[in-house]
Amino acid sequence: MEFIFVLAVGLIAGAISGIIGTGSSIMLVPVLVWQFGPKEAVPIMAVAAVMANLARILAWWREIDWRACAAFALTGAPAAVLGAKTLLILPSRAVDIAIGLFLLAMIPLRRLLAARDFKLSLWHLAIIGAIIGYITGIVVTTGPVTVPIFLMYGLVKGAFLATEAASSLAIFTAKVLAFRSFGAMPLDVFVKGLIAGSSLMAGTFLSKRLVLKLDAESFRYILDGLMLASGLAMLWNAFVS
Repeated sequence: MEFIFVLAVGLIAGAISGIIGTGSSIMLVPVLVWQFGPKEAVPIMAVAAVMANLARILAWWREIDWRACAAFALTGAPAAVLGAKTLLILPSRAVDIAIGLFLLAMIPLRRLLAARDFKLSLWHLAIIGAIIGYITGIVVTTGPVTVPIFLMYGLVKGAFLATEAASSLAIFTAKVLAFRSFGAMPLDVFVKGLIAGSSLMAGTFLSKRLVLKLDAESFRYILDGLMLASGLAMLWNAFVS
């Protein structure tokens, strides 16, 4: 019975992340913490995130920009391992505040740079990938942070969803392996992650038709709304936890 609510929230979260590329962790983590406690929630979500990203890859396979994916993931995956090693000694509150402020600042900044037709290059993605990978190893998710990055590279809709998912898959796989090697993911936690991840995968496939109907500008407005909500949520979590 404890998994029924988790699966229901996971299905909705998977559908939302399947539309905008992120958001599943923001919705699902509080439920996982409530059901299993904070120590298990992070590794459970890591496994679920691998499955959610795999679902987006399978749904949008032909749209992946493999050059952008490689540039981001080749530096991000090893950095995620380093981040996981520092998880127990770095105060998460400071990270939450920094990410929250970054998300809020990125809403007007992204539109300003888009108006000036500023685009990130593959070298930019490689540098940013290392930074995001390290932070991802420490916190539950940095999905909302990767949204403006891949948009500024010039990707939208299916191409954005697929490329961001492929890059994140490499990073979260490295994070899962790191947790396993550090003894922070016993078999029962891994199984719980598989169960939660299955609902995220189902929601992702259900959302594909809606993405196909969205125009690019509507897609960007939805993402801006998510960044606003995510930024405020991270700041709230930093000051009330």
